[in-house]
Amino acid sequence: MSNTGLIIEERSRDIGDFLVGRLIPFRKKRMVGPFIFIDHMGPEALGPEKYMDVDQHPHIGLSTLTYLMEGELQHLDGIGTNQTILPGSVNWMVAGKGVTHTERTPQHLRASNTEFTMHGYQIWVALPKELEDIEPEFYHIEADALPAWQDRGADFKLVAGKGYGKESPVPVHSELFMIDIKTTTDYQFKAAGNLSGEIGITIVTGSVTACGDVIEAGNMLVSKTEDVCDITIKAGSHILIFGGEPFPEERHIYWNFVSHSKDKIEAAKEAWKDKTFPMMENDDTYVALPE
Repeated sequence: MSNTGLIIEERSRDIGDFLVGRLIPFRKKRMVGPFIFIDHMGPEALGPEKYMDVDQHPHIGLSTLTYLMEGELQHLDGIGTNQTILPGSVNWMVAGKGVTHTERTPQHLRASNTEFTMHGYQIWVALPKELEDIEPEFYHIEADALPAWQDRGADFKLVAGKGYGKESPVPVHSELFMIDIKTTTDYQFKAAGNLSGEIGITIVTGSVTACGDVIEAGNMLVSKTEDVCDITIKAGSHILIFGGEPFPEERHIYWNFVSHSKDKIEAAKEAWKDKTFPMMENDDTYVALPE
């Protein structure tokens, strides 16, 4: 597996009583291109008594990308956004110098008193050093606005960034790509010439064959695009591909804070502890800084 580089297995974590599988950061690989955090949410049955409730918490120095396969989430934040995301769409929140938000099961699903499945990915993309202090922003991109195409039994969707000669409308700040691939037949995947930088190939369902080994769902293969060995995505598989050009500087991460500067992270920690961090209106929930 020398050309593939590294295989990362999901590790279980709890967020707001919801079990997720964390891919990065990982002790042997902190980032893949500018991607610094990838959580796989579910699939998990929710309702009628269990829902997703992530209370008000802060971010700096990054953009969050929410992408669902099943279920719905309501996003509210400190700049006045109220946006419910459906499967296939993208929520893109630029934290910049600092923003707070919540993620919850929408009220209409709670009122339905029925069981539903929650499944998706919560992703953080570090901002370039010179953009870490920009004003917070939020964007919602509908599923049908994302570039989609077919190739030899594979359905592609460019979720964010650039790749295969196409560009997603998600307003990213660095050279990156996130691609959704679903196969109906075995598909020979080629990264070189279509993508650049580091690459993480995440198996959502199904499997891939890489360098002669079979890699099952729940794992991510990490390499450089020019070094990836021959990869076959097996028929009936669902794959997410993340990556891009790495930053020249190291990124530090503590809890929900990301920066090239440890001093900025310390300042954000103090602001959150003493509640001088910009807060949401009409929401008194508060996730305490971890000890």
